[in-house]
Amino acid sequence: MGKDYYIFSTGRIKRKENTIYFYDEEGNKRALPIEDVEKLHFLGEVDLNTKFLNIISKYDIILNFYNYYGFYIGSYYPRKKNVSGFLVVKQSMYYSDLRKRLYLASCFIESAVFHILRNLRRYENTEKYIEKIENERQNIFNVAQIDELMGIEGRIRKIYYEAFNDILKNGFNMKNREKRPPTDPVNALISFGNSLMYTAVLGEIYKTQLDPTISFLHEPSTKRFSLSLDLAEIFKPLVVDTVIFKLINNRVITLKDFDIKEGICFLNEQGKRKFIKEFEEKLSTTIKHRKLKRKVSYKGFIKLECYKIIKHLFNDEIYKPLKAWW
Repeated sequence: MGKDYYIFSTGRIKRKENTIYFYDEEGNKRALPIEDVEKLHFLGEVDLNTKFLNIISKYDIILNFYNYYGFYIGSYYPRKKNVSGFLVVKQSMYYSDLRKRLYLASCFIESAVFHILRNLRRYENTEKYIEKIENERQNIFNVAQIDELMGIEGRIRKIYYEAFNDILKNGFNMKNREKRPPTDPVNALISFGNSLMYTAVLGEIYKTQLDPTISFLHEPSTKRFSLSLDLAEIFKPLVVDTVIFKLINNRVITLKDFDIKEGICFLNEQGKRKFIKEFEEKLSTTIKHRKLKRKVSYKGFIKLECYKIIKHLFNDEIYKPLKAWW
């Protein structure tokens, strides 16, 4: 299995035979071991050409692009080789059937809320938030429309983010969740972490026959892989939020790791490197899977979730979302 490589500098990528090189603005050259690469993340301005795209397509390497502030802007992935028209039809049928769609969408939210509550129970003075969330949680599988479900999810997230001020230490706090754009360090961390989670999920979906544009919780639309948004709901509290809590409360990330420009707060390069290091370590952490009787990484759990959805779509096994008991 390949690794993710992150390129922070501005420069250009060139291919020479079966090797690719990154040249920074000073002309320094770095070889990228293409056979060891699973995904490339570009956090700086990089020039590339069709020769480069040809070789990364041969090795099924996904490219993820982020803007100046570190926010995800899009991906390039090679033509999928693992495809199934029959599965695409099944996905579309489940999307079109409101009852079936609601079940899957509700499962994603139930899993997300389970992990949100799991996080809160690990900290003191969170009982009032837990009680409010539990009250909202009771209605997840009783809704009649997707909008109602999204409303429940939105209220739960609002309560959850209010709890951050009781969890986080060392001068970090936030008034409200702000996405476009984030104006404080905590919001900047959440946005950056969610971007990384989205691309991690997309990478695992790509390995399966699922179509990443056909989703159930989020409305499918042009220019986005909405199934990645669905599955990311499960893993954001499980991975991203726990990384944020650890980095802040252990003083790994401090207020010096952020910049503010034109009212937008974002991680500087030093801060991004710290976050990415912890994020990648979290994804590679292995846990004993009770059913499989073997260790599985957090990234592996994402892929397993994809296969569980496929089995559900083919009526082989009813989908039960991940609930991390560890």
